[in-house]
Amino acid sequence: MSKSTCSFDGCVNASRARGWCWPHYKQWHRGEEQRPVGYRKPPEERFWSKFKVAANGCWEWQDSLSLGYGHISLLVDGESSRAPAHRFSYELAYGPIPDGADIDHICHNRACVNPEHLRAASRKQNAEHRLGAQINSKTGVRGVYFERKGRKYIAIVNHHGKRHYVGSFHDLEEASSAVRAKRLELFTHNDEDRKAA
Repeated sequence: MSKSTCSFDGCVNASRARGWCWPHYKQWHRGEEQRPVGYRKPPEERFWSKFKVAANGCWEWQDSLSLGYGHISLLVDGESSRAPAHRFSYELAYGPIPDGADIDHICHNRACVNPEHLRAASRKQNAEHRLGAQINSKTGVRGVYFERKGRKYIAIVNHHGKRHYVGSFHDLEEASSAVRAKRLELFTHNDEDRKAA
């Protein structure tokens, strides 16, 4: 005895319940619009269900994360691939990303995909906008290093591949103020320094 096929137009799966295959029956049971099996909503539609809005206005990505950054699945030339969700969001809101540009999180939240919290920036500008000191910093102050020999704090700013020596100080707070002032002089995207000034 031959099995009947699903009554959904074009489906060749075996009929299981109410004349549909299991995937089409489940679509009906969940109250969803029936669509071809294997159909995937376009990424523009899927994007809107993948984040949660936080109190600070961040749209925090709830799906795939890598190093804190969200990723969204795309189909490119028939091949499945992943794209950074914040870059996808930026392009959705503002159009193509300029060649060679990074997308900088103004909010410093890597999982955020709110286009109002994103801006196109050069690699240098993105680095300028870093929050705080490197993880291995002994002083906890960005651009300030402790010199054991002279028992002083050394303030240095890196800009365009050049190290700018700001000075040596006996007090960490003095070194911190001096290095911040130098960044304000040289940098354009150091929002945290500008807020503190």
